[in-house]
Amino acid sequence: MHAVPLEKRINVSPGRKNKKYKEILILGVGNILHRDDGVGVHVVHTLRKRSSIVPIVDIIDGGTAGFDLLSIMTGRKRIIIIDALKADDVPGSIYRLPAYSIKDSGSMMSLHEAGVKNIIDMLHFMGEYPEIEIVGIVAEDISSVEIGMSERVEKAVPRVIEEIIKIISE
Repeated sequence: MHAVPLEKRINVSPGRKNKKYKEILILGVGNILHRDDGVGVHVVHTLRKRSSIVPIVDIIDGGTAGFDLLSIMTGRKRIIIIDALKADDVPGSIYRLPAYSIKDSGSMMSLHEAGVKNIIDMLHFMGEYPEIEIVGIVAEDISSVEIGMSERVEKAVPRVIEEIIKIISE
């Protein structure tokens, strides 16, 4: 088995590692093989098609890469993480959460909260303190092994993109 550099696995363009990253990173995380769990990944792929914001931000499909994402998260002023949420709300509902809310929370809201919390802790340990915000979408189905999203979560994607554009312009 051959090792594949992270830059190739997460679609960072060739030669990027020697260039300065853009100040804002939009990072979609999740597992597309488990329906709504992959909503963050689906959102960033849709967002890439919006040419108006592509020049001012880096948009990355982080999938389930975990700590491998640290190298592309360092040196940023702002990071927006898109993820599925587990919440007692209507599937497709959208939440904006500051990173400190998951760091200090005893409850698990983000389906990847433990991983996101650990990555944020590691960034701080490395002396990196970007402004981090989570945009979460309440999931309906994360247990089915199937690519694609439930209808209610899929219908939320355009609203999530509007929210991300709003965040970028703040």
